[in-house]
Amino acid sequence: MKMTVRMKIFAYMVLLVLIVSITFSLTTQVYTGSLIDQFQREQIDANYLSATPEEQIEIFKSYFLDNMRLNALLNVTHGVRLFFFVTIGLLFSFWISGVLTLPLKKLIAAIERVAQGDLNVKVPVDTKDEYGKVAQTFNDMTFRLREAEKARRRLVADVAHELRTPLSIMQLKLENAQQTGQYVPPEMLLRLHDEVIRLGLLVEDLHVLSLAEAGRLPLDCKPLDLSARLEQVVDDVRMEAEENGLEMRFYSNTKPVTVMADARRITQVFINLLTNAIRYTPRGGKITVEIEDRVIDRNALFACVSVIDTGIGIPAEELPHLFDRFYRVEEARSRHTGGTGLGLSIAHHFVRAHGGFIRVVSEPDQGTRFTVYLPLGNDI
Repeated sequence: MKMTVRMKIFAYMVLLVLIVSITFSLTTQVYTGSLIDQFQREQIDANYLSATPEEQIEIFKSYFLDNMRLNALLNVTHGVRLFFFVTIGLLFSFWISGVLTLPLKKLIAAIERVAQGDLNVKVPVDTKDEYGKVAQTFNDMTFRLREAEKARRRLVADVAHELRTPLSIMQLKLENAQQTGQYVPPEMLLRLHDEVIRLGLLVEDLHVLSLAEAGRLPLDCKPLDLSARLEQVVDDVRMEAEENGLEMRFYSNTKPVTVMADARRITQVFINLLTNAIRYTPRGGKITVEIEDRVIDRNALFACVSVIDTGIGIPAEELPHLFDRFYRVEEARSRHTGGTGLGLSIAHHFVRAHGGFIRVVSEPDQGTRFTVYLPLGNDI
């Protein structure tokens, strides 16, 4: 049975009472035995033995009650016994306080190290009571702090990389134009404008993603026919898919599938997923979009949209990081294809803001299936 801190304190107090009671009983027996021995030496004589039993009892009572020296001895002994019991109680209380506060001392020392910037500290979990739970929670917290710090450093490095590329291009072209002193052709201005647009989109994506992660993304949720919106999105990207030699199909229920959603945000979710599928599906492959109505999951009803491709797939060890900002399964390939690594992260957080979630199933060289779950009903 797992003992809580309250149970431990109760057990320690019961132990203290038992120790005091046993000590009191033993000292009382010793003290009473000494008085009887003294009575035998001083009072038992021929006159005592010749007395009747009633008289002997009276002599014994008067010895304890009327003898002044005995009363003084009782007072002194009572004080000694009281001092002895109080001392035992204080020592035992001091020991109990040390036992109960030892885990707190370890935790305080670990907290001080974290305050100094050491996120690798770990508190040993020696018990399963409240102290053990606090220690385990502290260890989980420091683990998340370490992961957050790693993510922060990775984010700073990735943002710097993404900003450096267009800025370097613009700087190079402007320096060339300045050094030659010649007329700047419209083609160069168009190239510079493209890089400015790229920077603007990157900054906007980061801003929206930060709002979504903080739970402050504004949503204009209204009843939306998800099936009709998906058909429109598929038509919008079909030309790009065909240009890459891909076949695109869309399957939907005959009846409308209505969800409460922000049409603009949900549209961006599926555009990001479809763009990602087109980017990593080789020529001759196929992309399929399917929608299901009233799917039960986690004791709730959802509308499910699956984006299925026959692309290069994703290794299993990469799946847990798939929705991280700037994460790329194959970094070099992603750079050349022009992705910033924000599309899937944005899709993930937009769906979460609607009260839904995304699941991914993938195998290398076998394709990938993204399934978006959006809650049905009037509440998000």
